[in-house]
Amino acid sequence: MRSHKVDLLLRSCFSPIYGYRLLSSLPGNPLIDDHADDIVLVEAKASSRKAILNRPSSLNALNISMVSRLHKLYKSWEDNPDIGFVASKGRGRAFCAGGDIVSLYNLISKGNLDECKEFFSKAYGFMYFLGTYLKPHVAILNGITMGGGAGISIPGMFQLATDRTIFATPETLIGFHPDAGASFYLSHLPGYLGEYLGLTGEKLSGAELASCGLATHYSLFTKLPLIEEQLGNLVTDCPSVLESSLENHRDPIHLDQTSVIHRIETVNRCFGHDTVEEIIESLKNEVVKTNDAWCVSTLNKLKEAAPLSLKVALKSIREGRFQTLDQCLVREYRMSLQAITGQISHDFSEGVRAKLIDKDFAPKWDPPSLEHVSEDMVDQYLSPISALEPDLELPTKQREAFL
Repeated sequence: MRSHKVDLLLRSCFSPIYGYRLLSSLPGNPLIDDHADDIVLVEAKASSRKAILNRPSSLNALNISMVSRLHKLYKSWEDNPDIGFVASKGRGRAFCAGGDIVSLYNLISKGNLDECKEFFSKAYGFMYFLGTYLKPHVAILNGITMGGGAGISIPGMFQLATDRTIFATPETLIGFHPDAGASFYLSHLPGYLGEYLGLTGEKLSGAELASCGLATHYSLFTKLPLIEEQLGNLVTDCPSVLESSLENHRDPIHLDQTSVIHRIETVNRCFGHDTVEEIIESLKNEVVKTNDAWCVSTLNKLKEAAPLSLKVALKSIREGRFQTLDQCLVREYRMSLQAITGQISHDFSEGVRAKLIDKDFAPKWDPPSLEHVSEDMVDQYLSPISALEPDLELPTKQREAFL
């Protein structure tokens, strides 16, 4: 599954912890790192540049300094006519495990919402920039790739998954919502797979990631040194040359029989309904008819998630089917501000407390059940927090005029 942008460029060439990382042991505010130049390293080749996320002890979790440096680097590389393409990877056992939600929690607790807003604004702004990038981009998704990690890779042109890739959008399990462009790319997956992933937070392997189209290529981890060496030797700005190089190392995909990819008919039958209540009822009916352990496990995941988050996630993904990436990011920015301000619910803070701070794993969701989540609540969650609060500003006309 390639994006429309990829096809256009190809044609022109011929002419474990819920996706986030606990960083509270770091001094100061982890959202802002004093050593900004060190958290994204640069590997320069004759015709390319590689951004290396360099917070391995934190699973390369995103903070303001990291997304600001990435944006600055990518802008300079895009403007440099001597650079043909750009790549990204992460050090250690993760590409990027997401955003630093513990420091967000601490900021919310102190009433410092402006820095929280700045983080979401800068992160989503970079994700849009990557989605409209004018040069080919290769993201090497080796290891944990969750939440914001997907947001800084999937909008680009090529994604290389490996047998060590672990992908998920686990936000409903901490009282949040699939963000970082998730409502866009999840909504474009086959059938209702996106709804399943977004609501349950279940993981995909690298092979599954490539099978459903979230990754363009799949190779074994042991091949990465050779793949990176050959990419570094290329002198090109042509997407088809990069694609051919990646294709040369493609490995066959062998999915386990328990893979959700083999259950797409059941996924479509259960998750294609209009409401979360109907989805749950459909899964229960499947259990009665088949005693399927997968359906039981899926129901348990839905019971674990915040009821408001489930309904918000479903509506967000459904709206994403009819929206562009920038429209999804603007909506998700509104949703993220709703989550951190707590005007409707404090589920986000409660979820982080229960899962990552106190670790009692017993969040007290509010509203406590699906029947207490009104349609007005969901609509408000997808709306600006106030008439005075500006929306996320993206340079849509400026960027997309060149695509």
